[in-house]
Amino acid sequence: MRMLQYDFMQNAFAATFIVACVAGTIGYFMVLRGQTFAGHAMSHVGFAGATGAVLLGVSPLLGLTLFTMTAGLGIGLLGERAQGRDVAIGIVLSLSLGLGLLFLNFYTAFAGQATTLLFGNILGVGRSTLWLMLAIGLVALLALGAIARPLIFCSLQPELAEAKGVSPRAIGTVFMLLVSLAVAESVQVVGILLVFTLMVAPAATAMHLSSRVTTAVALSVLLALAEAWLGLVLAYYTNWPTSFWITFIGAACYLMAWGLSRQLRTAR
Repeated sequence: MRMLQYDFMQNAFAATFIVACVAGTIGYFMVLRGQTFAGHAMSHVGFAGATGAVLLGVSPLLGLTLFTMTAGLGIGLLGERAQGRDVAIGIVLSLSLGLGLLFLNFYTAFAGQATTLLFGNILGVGRSTLWLMLAIGLVALLALGAIARPLIFCSLQPELAEAKGVSPRAIGTVFMLLVSLAVAESVQVVGILLVFTLMVAPAATAMHLSSRVTTAVALSVLLALAEAWLGLVLAYYTNWPTSFWITFIGAACYLMAWGLSRQLRTAR
């Protein structure tokens, strides 16, 4: 394809492949556990970290990752006490955006990077960032594989898991750290405000198509990859934002899967 002649498009396709694998896999468990809002809040916390890192002259991705991991650790340690505290999480979310804007006010020369952080700019990913994303992605997926079985156990039957000697809080804390890594990577593609696109939409769609965990996880990854790559192609030919196309395709896929599952339930 002609678009693949350009280095920035090659980097974009490679970056979206990494993000789709991580976001599609971890996003499924995030939806399964009902922690989507907490994941969204972490992306806003990451905005403060990224803008603070830019102010200090270091990598925005590094600052974003450190702040989201700190937020993930805090949410994980709260355990069940974090459930039903949407107001508290919402306040932290708003405060984080405010801090990010404050950091930008100190150094307005980087105001343009705020738009990139908020809405994403996958076409601006360089080779150094790509390798860093690959390293983060591999760490996240390997760690998820190590805790996959107890995570499923704690997600579906937390009381029984605790009775069997598995700590839901410990597993939940590790998982929230992995969510923070997935959020940091997804922001590179769709931005902070649209992080739900790759973290939630493919997973929620897959759940309507299959009730088996392994099948649904595979579908979630494939859907995330298809949405991201198709979004890149459409953005190239229309000159519309990539984030818009990914978001639009994700919403369309979810609505179709929801309609299909509803028809099947009605037919039964």
